[in-house]
Amino acid sequence: MNIQQIRNATVVVQYAGKKFLIDPFLADKGTYPPFPNSLRQDQNNPLVGLPISIDNIISNLDAVIVTHLHLDHWDAAAKEVLPKDIKMFVQNEADAAEILKAGFQNVEVLTKSTSFEDIQLIKTKGEHGRGEILKLAGQVCGVVFKHRNEKTLYFAGDTVWNEAVQEVIETHKPEIIVVNGGENQFLEGGSLVMGKDDIYEVYKAAPHAKIISVHMEAVNHWTLSREELKSFISEKGISSDILVPDDGESYSF
Repeated sequence: MNIQQIRNATVVVQYAGKKFLIDPFLADKGTYPPFPNSLRQDQNNPLVGLPISIDNIISNLDAVIVTHLHLDHWDAAAKEVLPKDIKMFVQNEADAAEILKAGFQNVEVLTKSTSFEDIQLIKTKGEHGRGEILKLAGQVCGVVFKHRNEKTLYFAGDTVWNEAVQEVIETHKPEIIVVNGGENQFLEGGSLVMGKDDIYEVYKAAPHAKIISVHMEAVNHWTLSREELKSFISEKGISSDILVPDDGESYSF
């Protein structure tokens, strides 16, 4: 497999001969206003440009996975540029209805036993924050990829560390785990996605896996930088186990 970090949670995955695009957030730098009630109110989103062209991102694409419909995972630019007949996987019927309304014709709701040709796609639970903020954040999902010729891959999605993430790790024993780091948050309500302590919990639950932290420094409400995370994992002596890619960087496993 090959995993290329594009920007934020947008990742291109080559897996068992298929090309997947995860959570496409494809607008030009500065297209959208900042998320309110959070840091950097003087900076529009996305904070950075795409590291490669949209044509490169969507060429020879086999399927798209949208874990939820927040702007920084599914935006107007993605709706505009993606082919309307592309295979789309979503978390539930409500999201499917929205994507169908946008003109996409081949939309499927993920389950615990979804297949895409000979690749298993297993929907997993996530918690987009803790406590009261969960009501505002709404439902999200992750996905586990399995194939007889590939390592098991787990995209946790927009979630903090919780029992559901631990259960996925214990059940599926993923060898590669992609987490959404960045510890994004509003001025009240705490973290919406993983911070360094959450990522360390993932490491402790899966010490033999390679962990990749994405969703960093791309939208205005991030609070954990790549440098701070790298410093933290260096202090813990686990820099070879937790990878912190720059936008555009890729890894093969």
